[in-house]
Amino acid sequence: MASVATDVASRGAGNAGLLSRDRTVAGPSFNRWLVPPAALAIHLCIGMAYGFSVFWLPMSKLLATTDAATCKAMGFWGQLTTTSCNWSVPSVTHIFEVFIAFLGISAAIWGAWLEHAGPRKAGFIAALCWGGGLILGGVGVSMHQLWLVILGSGVLGGIGLGLGYISPVSTLIKWFPDRRGMATGFAIMGFGGGAMIGAPLAVALMKHFSASSPQGVAPTLIVMGILYFLAMTAGAFGFRVPPSDWKPAGWTPTASSKAMITRHEVHLDKAWKTPQFWLVWGVLCLNVTAGIGVIAMASPMLQDVFGGRLIGVDSGTLDAAQKAAIAAAAAGLLGLISLFNSLGRLFWAALSDYLGRKVTYYTFFVLGILLYATLPTLGHLGMAGAFVAAVCIIMTMYGGGFSTIPAYLADLFGTQMVGAIHGRLLTAWSVAGIAGPFLIAAIRQAQINAGVAHTLIYDRTLYILAGLLLAGLICNLLIRPVDPKYYMTPEELAREMALKHEDRIAGDAVTAARGNFGMAGVLAWAAVGIPFLIGAYIALQKGVVLF
Repeated sequence: MASVATDVASRGAGNAGLLSRDRTVAGPSFNRWLVPPAALAIHLCIGMAYGFSVFWLPMSKLLATTDAATCKAMGFWGQLTTTSCNWSVPSVTHIFEVFIAFLGISAAIWGAWLEHAGPRKAGFIAALCWGGGLILGGVGVSMHQLWLVILGSGVLGGIGLGLGYISPVSTLIKWFPDRRGMATGFAIMGFGGGAMIGAPLAVALMKHFSASSPQGVAPTLIVMGILYFLAMTAGAFGFRVPPSDWKPAGWTPTASSKAMITRHEVHLDKAWKTPQFWLVWGVLCLNVTAGIGVIAMASPMLQDVFGGRLIGVDSGTLDAAQKAAIAAAAAGLLGLISLFNSLGRLFWAALSDYLGRKVTYYTFFVLGILLYATLPTLGHLGMAGAFVAAVCIIMTMYGGGFSTIPAYLADLFGTQMVGAIHGRLLTAWSVAGIAGPFLIAAIRQAQINAGVAHTLIYDRTLYILAGLLLAGLICNLLIRPVDPKYYMTPEELAREMALKHEDRIAGDAVTAARGNFGMAGVLAWAAVGIPFLIGAYIALQKGVVLF
């Protein structure tokens, strides 16, 4: 009786409001290809997380006059509340660590709620948190209160990242049961490419506002927060969910010949207790740690290893202009990293629909080990072009690892709670996002302290990263189909569907979402595609000088 009462209460609550899951059920005229641009609208905004480094240097120069002797001795805790000293670059970079940590934490905590609330409500709250976090961060910059910047952009923004990142996952997988990898690849591609759009926009806005505000940082954060809130809200309201048992026209599910793809469902409460979950957790964590290692040191590594050869002069004594030219050339690599990180998310995820998820990850690890182990030799030979090409390929697999994971989880645990399981798994990203850069920086500094030449200080680091990929390869090798004892019973599945209101959700599974692509589809894809292409053009323009 208590269970029935709970069901009735949850259904009644779910039926109210424009943001409820019930109000997002697709009608006959809807086309499923309108869902990926809605997801991209959210991910292209939160993907600016990768481009936040454009703020670090300007944020360290907000105050024109400070007492250098006093400020030099001030540690991080003192900088949190000072209004008379500039913040150090290492202090403001903690913002990145905080929002990556809260991305994983929020996705893990609210993943199950998100499954029941639906993508529209989750996407809208993500817009409030990410946009509002940037605005609050801008207010913190204007007041010169670092704690407020971290609270806004780091904590609140990180919650927006977590909810925004996982909100489209289960919805896209249900809309594209025939192409799981490709569907999630489209959405998560946006996260990899968000910096291509956001970073140049932030630089242009800071330049525009610098005449009226110190470095133009505060108004830039506020304006971008408003723009991102509007774009993410549009994406959230563009979401639709399919009625229960909906299938694409002409597609009939058949018994899969691939043993790794289950036709059953595993509840979140049991999924995270399985060995498969923790093996996949290790696969993601190790792949991300290695990739973040390259991202964290890409620009300085290129400058240290190749030096003057990047601009066609012999390494040795370089003047200020030559050093600036080298730094500018190396900065082009960051644009290429963002581009290939983004494109790899779609390419590898779509390819995994044909190769299978396990084989795709085998490819990541085996090819990655070879490339990481080859980079030192390419550096010793002075082959800058080949070195950059290898890094770009590595970045496609770094991004592809993120986009293939949701489909891997759906194969192993079913689609019913894949968003919640994915959210719990993203704690691997939080661990890698903190541990990876710390590990890489520590190894690099140890090499410098040992007197190793700057052209050689990355060799050991790259070999260690190859070792991490070998550990990931072993984790992937050990993954097997989930034991049937973890499957949901029919009663448990019915209960879960009731919490999502799928037992009474409106819409006809036979006739729903059979509409034409039409002008709405053209406009939706143009709204996300044009900014992405502009960002890609800027990235290529900056990166082509390396070749």
